[in-house]
Amino acid sequence: MSISTFKKACIAPYLGIVPYAVALNLQQRLMQARAGGKIGDVLLLLQHPSVFTIGRFRGGEDITVPPETLARDGIAVFHTNRGGGITYHGPGQLVGYPILNLKENGLDVREYIWKLEAAIIKLLLALGIQGHRVAEYPGVWVGEKKVCSIGIHVSRYITTHGFALNVSNDLQYFEYVRPCGLPGEVMTSVSELLGHLVGMKNIIEILLPSFSETFCLSCEQEMIDGWLY
Repeated sequence: MSISTFKKACIAPYLGIVPYAVALNLQQRLMQARAGGKIGDVLLLLQHPSVFTIGRFRGGEDITVPPETLARDGIAVFHTNRGGGITYHGPGQLVGYPILNLKENGLDVREYIWKLEAAIIKLLLALGIQGHRVAEYPGVWVGEKKVCSIGIHVSRYITTHGFALNVSNDLQYFEYVRPCGLPGEVMTSVSELLGHLVGMKNIIEILLPSFSETFCLSCEQEMIDGWLY
């Protein structure tokens, strides 16, 4: 089934590398617009400069290196309102922030997380990688390694935050933390799993139909001027 056959539209712009604070502000503005019925569903796709983000359920105790190391490597730390613990974002990682109305899409929170995982599993399968779930840790795993993290927030049925798929990012920075309470060495990437560098454009080209089919949305890479600032 092609993307265009789905009746409900979802704008899915790729924004490139966006500072975390800018993306957080954009999510809040879009969430308010979506809750007010001013826009439809949106899937923001982007990368971040190096940053650690801390969710609601664990704190800075999962940072395992001194502040001097973070300063030396230029890694910022943000506390957020998403679920989950600490994780790393950086260039080469595809971050997806769906701004969806769960009620309009007939989903509860558990079903929504299941579908996020399903979309990533479908993407990986298209690359010849067999992904799976681990009940205690939301996200997608390959064998005993985690390739995609998921942490969300829902307010007035509108979702923010989302998933972070390791494509070709430097995995050493996960060793600075215990991502979601796990040892940093558990993290892997699509490029590591395949044994060669994978481009972000190729991943997005697979993700869009995967996300569309999973959520029954027509995802198109449109962009609205003035979104970022």
